[in-house]
Amino acid sequence: MIDPYEISVSDAELANLKQRLNNTRWPNAETVDDWSQGVPLAYAREFCQYWASEYDWPARLARMNQFEHYVTTIEDLPIHFIHARSPVKDARPILITHGWPGSIVEFLKVIGPLSDPEAHGGKAEDAFNVVCPSLPGYGFSGQPAAPGYGVPKIAGMWDELMTRLGYDAWFAQGGDWGAAVTTAIAIQNLGHCKGIHLNMPSAGATKQARENPTPQDLHAMERGKAYQDWDSGYSKQQSTRPQTLGYGLADSPSGQAMWVLEKFWRWTDCNGHPENALTRDELLDNIMLYWLGNSGASSARLYWESFNRAFGPGDNTVALPTGCSIFPKEIVPTPRSWAEQRYPNLVYWNELDKGGHFAAFEQPELYVNEMRSCFRQMSL
Repeated sequence: MIDPYEISVSDAELANLKQRLNNTRWPNAETVDDWSQGVPLAYAREFCQYWASEYDWPARLARMNQFEHYVTTIEDLPIHFIHARSPVKDARPILITHGWPGSIVEFLKVIGPLSDPEAHGGKAEDAFNVVCPSLPGYGFSGQPAAPGYGVPKIAGMWDELMTRLGYDAWFAQGGDWGAAVTTAIAIQNLGHCKGIHLNMPSAGATKQARENPTPQDLHAMERGKAYQDWDSGYSKQQSTRPQTLGYGLADSPSGQAMWVLEKFWRWTDCNGHPENALTRDELLDNIMLYWLGNSGASSARLYWESFNRAFGPGDNTVALPTGCSIFPKEIVPTPRSWAEQRYPNLVYWNELDKGGHFAAFEQPELYVNEMRSCFRQMSL
């Protein structure tokens, strides 16, 4: 059964949020004049004050609810998703998956151009029927009450979702955990997904890169080292003790906001400030889905479920046609030679000159062009 769904929030819940924001107990200020210790106190206070007093939730909610939302139960879990059917007959189905600390909000600016290209300067032959689900434990999807909802299981759930919607052949796309799920869909290769696109392909360095690295290899290695040295603490906590982390995130909207916001500073192409890449309202739209869903712990638990065991034993190379778009401020901008080891059927590759980890959110026009260019190279 597939049921229509509309995002709604009670006045009492919004009043509680405002009260918590206004009663925040703030830490002492950082001892540096930059973001190297985390989100600076002055900006955190300004951001949360705006959230409490100026953020127009009814207007933002209307923006989200302009799309058709649904819920269906798969593997005993309610799964929330947007289903944007194209007005173009025979539009190709595409499944788009977000990651952490993202949500379906990342894709709100691209759903229209993808599903109705003629209304957005494109051609009818580039039309997609867009399916955009919330990962288990994220947003308005259900929160697993038992272990086992890791990347391979989600990949199988997404295949069931697309089958349930009547799509026998479709494409899949994703970044971050969405890239992991999309890769797992291709590895499982249940016969329905006909090709994939990734904006964060995950692949290790080649033997050649380790022994005689090119400048591109060195750049990727340096970015990987910087991530491990300065940026990976969140993932260690979420992959080992997500429940402990969850108590603070569930209780404090300012804490939840900064846990997410720091990554938008670090991972966007923002020249040192996240609001250079995204508006404050857009940042808050995404944070609201974490707060309203009380999903600090449940979203973090995907790391516990999947870290270091995302695909299991065996051959993890991908035979399906694959496209990759590499945005320059990606956490690790994977070189093509690395990607070809894992994705040998690479039919599309492009390295862009701007954009970061949240490609559709930061650079919607570039993202849409990448989808059109990539999937022109594939057939259902």
